[in-house]
Amino acid sequence: MASESDRWYDDAAGPVVRPYAMTRGRTSHAAEAKLDLIALVVTRHAPGEGDPPADDPDLTPEHLDIIERCQYQALSVAELAADLDLPVGVVRVLVGDLLEAAHVHIHRPVPPAELPDESILRDVINGLRAL
Repeated sequence: MASESDRWYDDAAGPVVRPYAMTRGRTSHAAEAKLDLIALVVTRHAPGEGDPPADDPDLTPEHLDIIERCQYQALSVAELAADLDLPVGVVRVLVGDLLEAAHVHIHRPVPPAELPDESILRDVINGLRAL
């Protein structure tokens, strides 16, 4: 039998909220197509600027954490999930909520297929050297 000190108590565990409760039971969002793991999230309003998001009654503490973390630097969806210790699916839904409410905007990196080919860049450099 386990000793009294080895037992796990709810008080010691701290607040436990299931991920589906944070997203109100939703597993996807309308903006889901835009929110891949490397999409960068940036808060629209600078600190101290008008329209404080804390006054929005629809925002949960997790929404406010995302807004706070993205005020000073852009963070990817994957970084937010790691920083907040939340599943990526939950962070996607929360960021989708913030995107819909215009509290954040998303920057998507340029896909590798749209980047210039290395051989083209070498030809340009060689052409410039030849001048």
